[in-house]
Amino acid sequence: MIKNLVKQTGAGLRVLLVFTVLLGVVYPLGVWAVSRIPGLHDNAEGSLVTANGQVVGSSLIGIDPVPADPAHDPYFHTRPSATGDPAVSGGSNKGGFNSDLVAAVEERKAAIAQREGVSPDAVPADAVTASASGLDPAISVAYADLQVPRVARNTGLTEDRVRQLVEANTTGHGIGIPGVNVLELNLAVQLAGAH
Repeated sequence: MIKNLVKQTGAGLRVLLVFTVLLGVVYPLGVWAVSRIPGLHDNAEGSLVTANGQVVGSSLIGIDPVPADPAHDPYFHTRPSATGDPAVSGGSNKGGFNSDLVAAVEERKAAIAQREGVSPDAVPADAVTASASGLDPAISVAYADLQVPRVARNTGLTEDRVRQLVEANTTGHGIGIPGVNVLELNLAVQLAGAH
């Protein structure tokens, strides 16, 4: 009986050692090696966006920029986050008739209308409603167009030039209809303003 127990324990330890090496060393190294294949590297690293050799964000995650001076806001803004914290992903799970959600949407609409100098009726729906993740990197062309006059005024670029940048950064990716990646658009505006 003891001989059998020692034999089974030895077999169990050998299996543990083999699977530890396979699943703890070989498999992670294999996944890492595949991620180094040309064409997969950027996706494996999180689709990072760089400017001047520095990583400035991911093309897949929308984080609303915070201006140093809210009165001089040179940035395009993303959709709101339901969590209020860009480190946390998730929706509010509140229905369309929930009084808290309706109040939050009305509050956002009033704030955006004031920031952009328009009537609250002119604010598009994606400007005031959070995406399921709360970190959507794209906004609608309508929301980008709403922000063009303010961005042009605060960057010194002409509205036509800012509209060209919006058009250049409009794709069909993201929200399923033509959308604008906010991080890439803000970088293009920043680059155009530097010249």
